[in-house]
Amino acid sequence: MNSVGSWVWGRVTAALCAWAPVLLGHSAWREGEGLVCVCHTATGSTTTKSWLFCSWLFPPPPFYVSVGFMLSLVAADEGILHASGSGVPPVTKDYCIIYNSNWVSLPKTLDNATFRALENLTSTVLCSSAEVPSGSMKDKAVVVMRGNCTFLEKARIAQSLGAKMLLIASKSRLSAISDNKTDFEDVTIPIALIRYNDIVDMQLVLGNEVNVTLYSPPLPEFDYSMVVIFLIAVFTVALGGYWSGVAELENLKAVASPGERETRWKKEENVTFTPVTVILFVVICCVMLVLLYFFYKWLVYVIISVFCLASAMSLYNCLAALIGEIPFGQCRITCSNKTIEVRLIFLAIFCIAAAVVWAVFRNEDRWAWILQDILGVAFCLNFIKTLKMPNFKSCVILLGLLLLYDVFFVFITPFITKVYLCGFCNNVFQLPVVIRVPRLEHSASTLCDLPFSLLGFGDIIVPGLLVAYCRRFDVQTRSSSIYYISCTIAYAVGMVLTFIVLALMKMGQPALLYLVPCTLITSSLVAWRRKEMKKFWKGSNYQVGWRPGVFYLFSC
Repeated sequence: MNSVGSWVWGRVTAALCAWAPVLLGHSAWREGEGLVCVCHTATGSTTTKSWLFCSWLFPPPPFYVSVGFMLSLVAADEGILHASGSGVPPVTKDYCIIYNSNWVSLPKTLDNATFRALENLTSTVLCSSAEVPSGSMKDKAVVVMRGNCTFLEKARIAQSLGAKMLLIASKSRLSAISDNKTDFEDVTIPIALIRYNDIVDMQLVLGNEVNVTLYSPPLPEFDYSMVVIFLIAVFTVALGGYWSGVAELENLKAVASPGERETRWKKEENVTFTPVTVILFVVICCVMLVLLYFFYKWLVYVIISVFCLASAMSLYNCLAALIGEIPFGQCRITCSNKTIEVRLIFLAIFCIAAAVVWAVFRNEDRWAWILQDILGVAFCLNFIKTLKMPNFKSCVILLGLLLLYDVFFVFITPFITKVYLCGFCNNVFQLPVVIRVPRLEHSASTLCDLPFSLLGFGDIIVPGLLVAYCRRFDVQTRSSSIYYISCTIAYAVGMVLTFIVLALMKMGQPALLYLVPCTLITSSLVAWRRKEMKKFWKGSNYQVGWRPGVFYLFSC
């Protein structure tokens, strides 16, 4: 079972190397941060206010997560409709609304908002004043159906009939209000879009006598979901590095003499993972990026399929390592002259089922993020453990090139590219290359879109490869984990710096800009202080080889 799993994982790893630009996407970014989405694409960059939260869709730079597309260059904001029933005590509930801040400004707190009795006129579209009874709107908040005429026409009719607030119910997905600001200069009442299903829910929960008000609280400066992201990232990097060290120690025990190691290396027909291979890896990233740009709508499903296969194999490898330590339930069966543990068969079925369930329900934002995070952590752990850097020199080249690549796409391409708009962007095209945690602070954005704090796999895997090398170097030199612990702490410090800059600049950050210097400088200082820089730079009596997608540890 393990040999079959290793063979399959090897082929998957080969695919992952080719699709590295996508599956190693990274950067700390709070999806839906504010209502201003800075969109970087392979053809351009633009900034706009949009009712949509920035989606994790088309990652132009393979190591940059703060990307998105807009449906149109229109101004729209998200707000909250606070509804209160007539009971004692009154039952209250909040609903998402979309409004245009260019037309009217809403109060930032509920205390400053004015309540109005809600008149439900969803039986009409309000394209003519004759559609509603005389006096039914006086000093009330009115909800009508969307369609047949413009928002401007509806607003003028509602205002002329004495309405103090106009809600437009939409059965389709809420979209931005695109009428010109100058057309609404004579309209003074608030206008907002609301989901028709929310109006139905309001009647069911609060009854027919409902008072409503509108307000738009500012987004919090800090969200505690970032703490969860931080803990997941540090845990994954630390555990992945430790696991790599355990595998190194087992390898040294299994192959005691240098002669046996060389014989094993020749038998495996390995190819050394040299600095040239690292450079080739980055070149492949660029090539795959171009292919992704031109064939995105088709390749996205290939990427999802590769992720499902890779994450299922990764989850199996992670759990199999844990189950192997349990001395119970070791019943075996024989098939084709091979003995297989029954529990590993059930484990394989479970892991495949988990990946399939995620693929089917990946757009269920209420809970699918949990499964995606579990699969993502397993993927990162297995990748860090499997891909072994031969020496610090290769680590410097890899992390340095990816840092330059990251910074170039984030800070340079906006000045040399043109604007690109997308009309097909929706949840169907989201890529599974990030750790997602729902934002915990209450705001209009969380109410409307359930946005997430995001951290791409690249922010975990790329520094994690250095942490894993440090751990293996500790094992080789018996240095009491000093390199591993120092590099892990440096990674945590780099993540904190990333989040601080993210909060201050209020825009997505290339996390490698902070993670790479922290980890590389710390590792170098430890090696220099211990007078082991030469050995650390060249590696300690071992290199890493590569055979069609599978990485092996062997000695020189």
